[in-house]
Amino acid sequence: MTSTLALLGGDPEVAVAGPHFEWPPIDDTTRARVAAQLDAAVSIPGRSGIVAELEDGLQAYFGVRHAITTSSGTAALHALYSAARLRAGDEVIVPAWTFHATASPLFHFRAVPVPCDIGPDGNIDPARVEELITPRTRALMVTHLWGRPADMAGLAAIAKAHELALLEDGSHAHGASIHGQKVGTFGLGSAFSLNGPKPLSGGEGGFVLTDDDDTYYRVLTFAHYNKRCKSEIPQGHPFAPYAVTGSGLKLRIHPLAAALAFDQLGRLDGYLLGRAEIARYLTERLARIPGLEVTPMPDGVITSWYGLTLTYRPEELGGLSVDRFHQALTAEGATEFDRPGSTRPLHELPLYQHPDLLFPGHPQHHRQYPGGFFPVAEHAYQHTIKLPVWHREQDLALAEQYVRAAVKVSDHHKELL
Repeated sequence: MTSTLALLGGDPEVAVAGPHFEWPPIDDTTRARVAAQLDAAVSIPGRSGIVAELEDGLQAYFGVRHAITTSSGTAALHALYSAARLRAGDEVIVPAWTFHATASPLFHFRAVPVPCDIGPDGNIDPARVEELITPRTRALMVTHLWGRPADMAGLAAIAKAHELALLEDGSHAHGASIHGQKVGTFGLGSAFSLNGPKPLSGGEGGFVLTDDDDTYYRVLTFAHYNKRCKSEIPQGHPFAPYAVTGSGLKLRIHPLAAALAFDQLGRLDGYLLGRAEIARYLTERLARIPGLEVTPMPDGVITSWYGLTLTYRPEELGGLSVDRFHQALTAEGATEFDRPGSTRPLHELPLYQHPDLLFPGHPQHHRQYPGGFFPVAEHAYQHTIKLPVWHREQDLALAEQYVRAAVKVSDHHKELL
């Protein structure tokens, strides 16, 4: 039996002062590259300089024909939905559990997000998608939650059978793959975030990937204007006359963010290999602890390990609440153990319950989702504990302390009841 719980007066298991996880990793090379960009340009209106370097690098890394950078992952999603040619009243099936920006841009097109329950892996459940398809359904959006790839074979088959645009939100999943094919390359297009903690980070920013020329021109026209559109949209194309204005929005990435992201892109695969090693250690040991369950990864699937998620099983610990268990973990100094917050079931958010206040007359009103409507998503949200995954060999000692903290709390659970 381990020593007394820190929550009850004992010594914490993790002795190192926090924070224990910071991202992205920044060294002198990174600082020099970003500083050099200050002297090169802090505003790039066209596809040149560091913006072109980053987009070329993304195209090569993902093996796609087009990469278009944006000011954020939300902007990338907004532009991708525009490229899908959505009209007012069109429906898009989205995961019931995801970050709200996966679906919230749809309100700006007066399109209707239709949440679909998830499977045991936390991603949209292909078995539940077809029952939601109506004559108004135009697209299927897939999130690869916490960096774990969704079942793209099943989802792609459904999209093809029903002639739906298959879209991906890869914001957690840079570099993740299924049988060698990278997440973000399975459908019409994909959107990624470059926000601070993401596996590939520019601090802020985002990008859209596509192999489809029409989608490319539509994303450009929506998110950029003037120089980029003039130089990249062919003369004679229907959008060419709109080059000066685009759609009226300017959603381009900041050059300093592009410089940081380009520096990190060259390191991404190394980060992912390091995370996989630490994750292997963590999953093997955490899965042995009563009260915690790790969902296994299918063969051929490689995750980005944006987050390692654990399903809490209160029935194995005498009914101890997840909040009390988590409180005891953090008291042990394992402060990176976290509960999902803003990434929650969409139907619990006011925007999805009553969009009319922000979008008067929005056609969402005909769909109401009471509590319990998405039982798998709601249970997952209420019982998930997550942990960031370190990437350096020297981080293994810290990972070991986190495992010991979880063992200690599980062993002493009766004292917390």
